[in-house]
Amino acid sequence: MNLLIVEDEFRLLYNIANNIPWENHGIEVVGTAEDGREALQMMERKRPDIVLLDIQIPEIDGLTLARKVRQRYPLTKMVILSGHDNFAFAQQAIELKVDRYLLKPALEEEILQAVVETAEKLKRELDERHGREALQRRWADHLPQLRNFFYLNWLNGIYDDWEIELRAKDLQLDFVQEAEYAVVLLDVDPPSVESSFGQEDIALLQLSLHSIVEDTMRMEYGPCWICSDVDGKTAVIFRFPSGASSNEAMLHIHTLISKLLGNVRHCLKTTASAGICGSLGKQGEVNKLYFQARKALQERIVYGCDVAVPYCETKPEDRPFETDLNLEKMLEIALETGEEGKAEAALESMWSLQMEKAETPELVWERVLYFSGLFVRTIQRQGWLVNEVVPDEWMTFQNLQTLFTKDQVLAWLKRMIRSVTVYVHKQRSMSSNGMIRKVLEIVEQEIDTDLTLYMMADRMYINSSYLSKLFKQETGKSFSSYVLERKMELAKAKLLSGARVYDAANTVGYVDVSYFTKVFRKYWGVTPSGMKP
Repeated sequence: MNLLIVEDEFRLLYNIANNIPWENHGIEVVGTAEDGREALQMMERKRPDIVLLDIQIPEIDGLTLARKVRQRYPLTKMVILSGHDNFAFAQQAIELKVDRYLLKPALEEEILQAVVETAEKLKRELDERHGREALQRRWADHLPQLRNFFYLNWLNGIYDDWEIELRAKDLQLDFVQEAEYAVVLLDVDPPSVESSFGQEDIALLQLSLHSIVEDTMRMEYGPCWICSDVDGKTAVIFRFPSGASSNEAMLHIHTLISKLLGNVRHCLKTTASAGICGSLGKQGEVNKLYFQARKALQERIVYGCDVAVPYCETKPEDRPFETDLNLEKMLEIALETGEEGKAEAALESMWSLQMEKAETPELVWERVLYFSGLFVRTIQRQGWLVNEVVPDEWMTFQNLQTLFTKDQVLAWLKRMIRSVTVYVHKQRSMSSNGMIRKVLEIVEQEIDTDLTLYMMADRMYINSSYLSKLFKQETGKSFSSYVLERKMELAKAKLLSGARVYDAANTVGYVDVSYFTKVFRKYWGVTPSGMKP
């Protein structure tokens, strides 16, 4: 046990700390303090188990110090050594749950005995705190989590049969040998565009779904166990007596789950779906039943949301993967040219050809991979990075499993079209801006020459018609009007600074002074000679 001594009389403090054989009784003096403020600092640094303190000490008196210690360190024991036989002091000490109250002058043996007895009391309390009752309470507190962990391991096939029975007994579960089981997996459907919920609400909705499942099962069924899997989905393990009719049991489960999904719609104002295993099975087959339920839940990508899907061993014959190269090329060209409308029209036609014929999750995912690959190929062919072109969809590319329904897939592809076409226009604008900046630089550098649109187009390696439109779009003026404006502004500045008419004309590329005078007068309304500094 660690001891802190607080005493303002230095000699007494020294004697208590050094002359009493604390170590012989398992007590270590970890600090001494001569005033209340220093004592609080020592408390924070040393965290002693016991404090031996005087009442009359500087800075913070002993009773105030005791009150602060009790508030901040409720497990710390305190022994008061006081020079005042004052009932009020003693009464306050009792209220503060001080363990012993000694009067000065106390013998060293008395002080040692009081501290040792206090240490023994603290040991007993700690033993009790960490004893059987405390462990039982903690066991009860953690039992729901331990059971959930057991259910998950059982569902995932971690245990052998003997382990299932042993662990169920340890967790106080009403486990019946030779029972029959069924598994259902439920999950909240992804929010639709019209929904008031967003992707950030999924975790809360899953928790609410779990609560509704528990309430419904408790009132409507009985012998079942419920847990949350690692993805937040809710799994229900139904138990039926040995020899129960599989068909009747599964019909009962379907009826119950349909009612439960209705409760979800009513309570959460959103929908959920369920995957139901194909038949009953023994305790060692629960893993297989869980796999069936998971696979059935994946079928909502085919059938949509708000549906209870039974596992079906047989599936429709896979149809060959059909592609229309013309539609594919139309989509690629529309994306490359930034034509959103044409890209969406091509996508809709491809969607009708591809997705409407996909009748199993496997075939749907084949199409999802096809479309995602098509977009990636188109983007990278331009020398761009997918993360730069569609940053908001980057996480979806990395985890396509977040797309749960066909509607979600189509919405995602349309968002992709929008992002790609916006990026194309942005790149085109940046390229155009760079070209026009170069043209403007040339105009400023060669203002003393005869600058024409055709000459400039040749220097930029583009046709004059395109440059004319691009220049007008970026500057709001035609090329010739802009050049004339710059020449006249510069000529005016030269004349106002005292230059001769001939020199001003030569500066802006006019060899014929009379022609310069005519142009200048038409532009400014005065002759060059009339423009005086």
